[in-house]
Amino acid sequence: MKKIRILIADDHPIVRAGFKQVLSDTPDMEVTDEAGNGQEVMACVRKKKLDVILLDISMPGRSGLEVLKELKEELPKLPVLILSMYPEEQYAIRALRAGASGYLTKASAPNELISAIRKVAEGGKYISATLGERLTEFLGSDMTRPPHELLSDREYQVMLMIASGKTVSAIADELCLSVKTISTYRTHILEKMRMKNNAEITFYAVQNGLVG
Repeated sequence: MKKIRILIADDHPIVRAGFKQVLSDTPDMEVTDEAGNGQEVMACVRKKKLDVILLDISMPGRSGLEVLKELKEELPKLPVLILSMYPEEQYAIRALRAGASGYLTKASAPNELISAIRKVAEGGKYISATLGERLTEFLGSDMTRPPHELLSDREYQVMLMIASGKTVSAIADELCLSVKTISTYRTHILEKMRMKNNAEITFYAVQNGLVG
C-alpha cells in the first residue's frame, strides 16, 4: 500500500505530537517530517518528496498564509491543508484564495482530519458544509468588499488580535516582530478601514462575527 507522506507544520511540539499520534494509527498515512516555522517548511519541501502538508496559520515570524503563498509559487501542485485554532469565518476564505486545498479547525474530529487528508492527496478540495455555505454567500454577494477584505493577510491577523484586546507589545511578542512594525500595521489598518482607534476595530470585528 502506497502511503500518503505528510509534513506537519506547527510551532507547538505538543500539537505536532497529537496529530502524529492520530495519523500513526492510519495505515495509508505516514508523517515523514515536522516543521516549527516557515523556514523549516520550505527547507523540507525542497529536500523531500511529500504528498500533503498540514500547515498552521499562526506561526512565529512569517504567518502560515505567507508560507502558503511561497509553497504555491514553488510547488503549485502540492496539496496544503490548513489546520488552525481560528474559526473558519476568520481565515478560511483567505486561505482558499491563497491556494490551500482545504481548511480545518484544530477542534475537528480525527476522522474528519483523515478524510480531509485523503481527499486533498487525491487532488480534491476539502471544505466543511458550514464553510461551503459561507463560500456560496461570499461568491454570490455583490462586489462591494467589506473593509476588512482590503487588508493584507498580516494586517488582517493583527486586526483580529487588536480586536481580541491584545496590546501592540503583546502582538509583537506573539508574532516575533518589533513593536514598531506592529504599530505600522495598526496605522495601515486604521487608514484602510477608516477608523480612529482600537475600540472601533473591536466593535467592527464583533459586529461582523470576526471575533467572539
